[in-house]
Amino acid sequence: MQLSPFLGELVGTMILILLGDGVVANVVLKKTKGESSGWIVITTGWAFAVTMGVFVAKAFGSIDGHLNPAVTVAFAVATGDFSKMATYIPAQLIGAFLGAVLVWLQYLPHWAATPDPGAKLAVFSTDPAIRHPLGNVISETIGTLALIIGIAGISAKALGTIAIGLGPYLVGVLVWSIGLSLGGTTGYAINPARDLGPRIAHTLLPIPGKGSSDWGYAWVPIVGPIIGAVLGGLLIRWYAL
Repeated sequence: MQLSPFLGELVGTMILILLGDGVVANVVLKKTKGESSGWIVITTGWAFAVTMGVFVAKAFGSIDGHLNPAVTVAFAVATGDFSKMATYIPAQLIGAFLGAVLVWLQYLPHWAATPDPGAKLAVFSTDPAIRHPLGNVISETIGTLALIIGIAGISAKALGTIAIGLGPYLVGVLVWSIGLSLGGTTGYAINPARDLGPRIAHTLLPIPGKGSSDWGYAWVPIVGPIIGAVLGGLLIRWYAL
């Protein structure tokens, strides 16, 4: 199989979810070495997951390493070129699903050892600390807007070539910051594929005692990030960042 943008986004997103959902599993599932190690571990693990995912995506053929439909939409709006959406977004969704399946396999004996179905769902998808649809959408919108503006700042023309090699690391720091500062409301999906792909996996996989996949909430981590992406894309376009 040849390297390609589709393959890069798929494999990069798979690694993102394997490591990102993996750190959540390590913290919330019973009888793991990382059980109950807390929010700092989760946000740090996700930051590293983003960094590694971007590197892997680029190595497998994606020059952009978006790993996130919201990022793809934002830069389509910013540039007026929507052609990458048809390639990147399906790849991101497939990669997210496959990454979630790998997490399920990695922690195979721990699902039965964990009695709380909410903890099992938390490994795969986000849920709000307080269920308030409007407030939850606003949280996801603001978090995603911060992500898009931050990425634009990292890649801004004014920085020249300084950030090229450091780009994936800086994006990881950005996601870490968002998680620490803004993630406590909804779990900072800020990525429709990150939530939807694993939620589908949770629905389909034979996880003992898994309970509901909470499809009634699933629209929030899709709609909020897309709104944030469009707003961020418009800002980038207006200010020619």
